[in-house]
Amino acid sequence: MNDTDCAEPGHPLKSFGRPVADRRQLLTKSLWIGIWLVFLASPVQDLLRADHGDAATVSGWVGLVAFVFCYLTLVFRYTSKVFDWRVVHVSFGAMLALAVALSFAFGTAWLGLFVYVAVSAGAVLPLRHAMWVIPAVTGVMILIGLRTDSVADLLGSLAVLTVLVGFAMTGVRELVRTTVELRQARATVAQLAANEERLRLARDLHDLLGHSLSLITLKSELAGRMLPAHPDKAAQQVADIEQVSRQALVDVREAVSGYRRRTLTGELAGARTALTAAGVEADVPLEAPAVLPAEEGETALAWALREAVTNVVRHSGARRCTVAFTSRHTLDGPVIELSVEDDGRGGTAAAQGNGLTGLTERVEAVGGILDVGPGARRGFRLTARVPLESLELPDEGAGDGTGGSASGSSALGSSA
Repeated sequence: MNDTDCAEPGHPLKSFGRPVADRRQLLTKSLWIGIWLVFLASPVQDLLRADHGDAATVSGWVGLVAFVFCYLTLVFRYTSKVFDWRVVHVSFGAMLALAVALSFAFGTAWLGLFVYVAVSAGAVLPLRHAMWVIPAVTGVMILIGLRTDSVADLLGSLAVLTVLVGFAMTGVRELVRTTVELRQARATVAQLAANEERLRLARDLHDLLGHSLSLITLKSELAGRMLPAHPDKAAQQVADIEQVSRQALVDVREAVSGYRRRTLTGELAGARTALTAAGVEADVPLEAPAVLPAEEGETALAWALREAVTNVVRHSGARRCTVAFTSRHTLDGPVIELSVEDDGRGGTAAAQGNGLTGLTERVEAVGGILDVGPGARRGFRLTARVPLESLELPDEGAGDGTGGSASGSSALGSSA
């Protein structure tokens, strides 16, 4: 499973802290930023209702539009990363100048502009600068407001709000940038893991085939030199070549089988990534249980986990998915139980699709049992039980280090 398979394009969790990539993200971001333009209601009402004269009204509208343009330029483009500090400095300076000029010229109704100045400082400026710029902007607002209001009135209304919103925006900015850095770090880790896997594959192939191919080459040369005068010895060399080739083929097949084998640890990591990318709250263990079945049993559980999580992501519409392991004794001997439960639309397993049928066959082939049906409260639940070889089991529930269940209602039935 990967992010591409499990998340819709334009999903909000995928676009957080990233540049706008399509119209949907552009609309979402515009609406989110546009909500906070509510503080412009007072200046707009002042221009519409008050009698400032034609020239003053036109100047007010021009100044307000220029102010909003500078504000949107800063918060829309430079919150996650600053590409050009000159644009930031010019836009922020213009915002502060317009806020001072318009508030001084038109009165108290325009003091709300300083809230946007503080927000821009928190969203764009480095933290060490925003720490003093935001209080300074608030101080300028108070000085201008003293022309008509008292200090108490100003502190009780816009001053406190300006400081709080400005510093809150610094937290949002740090969250966005941390998210961006986290994504970059995850991409780097994935690339390093892929490089390490390629190196491991190269080492394994060298160890498996290097000696065999060298021996085949040497014996081929010997057979070629012996063939005219000693055909019996040449035939022996050819027989040795055949034996070495067959053994090399067996070694390669065993290595490939090991690469292809599903493991619970790998599938748990994939499940967390897939569910998180799809916007589903993932309650998934960090590691596989300490007590595991034989290789075939672990592979069957890994396939069951993969199938269940895939259906949760694609079909269930769930908000939460829980995965849990439980080791227990039964009448048939010790077993390990995997449960995957979601809180989605729910459903029944009456009509089993190819995915669920094939999964049932996999589990039964290792002596296990697969159960599917409604969850405890709502949603859908898949349970796979596989026998354990060891009789030394931890107490019942010891494998529940992280709870879990998730499956996709009718999704499991319709999985291909």
